[in-house]
Amino acid sequence: MRCRVLVIHGPNLNMLGIREPHIYGDFSFELINKLIEDKAKEKDFEIEIYQSNWEGQIVDWIQQKGPKVDYIIINAGALTHYSYAIRDALSAVKTPTIEVHISNIYAREEFRHKSVIAPIAIGQISGFGIYSYLLALDYIDYVLTQKTPNL
Repeated sequence: MRCRVLVIHGPNLNMLGIREPHIYGDFSFELINKLIEDKAKEKDFEIEIYQSNWEGQIVDWIQQKGPKVDYIIINAGALTHYSYAIRDALSAVKTPTIEVHISNIYAREEFRHKSVIAPIAIGQISGFGIYSYLLALDYIDYVLTQKTPNL
């Protein structure tokens, strides 16, 4: 059976390439999604990608789609730092979740240093630009091909 992966982009990630390129790079949101789709295809993963600026919409996707996939990759944007609703939804569906960030959140403003999602995620990838998403897919591939438990 093909591995099914849900990728969720949170608020303002649709503005990539426009918003603060000195922090987030100049890659467009569409290009990032294409790179994610290409990497998923290379690994024979089934992938769904969503973006919303609305916390409730993200919670709905997690609840509706999360139980039907093998992994969730989420960049919750600013919601990372305070959305207990997203954290609770991820915790409730029990789907292994990888938190990703384009920038190194620990090298930025103090309020970005805390993630309420990290404690329930299997891991966090931060600071590798758009490659953070691709590294998450590589991790999933490694786990599946090595037949090792999620670490």
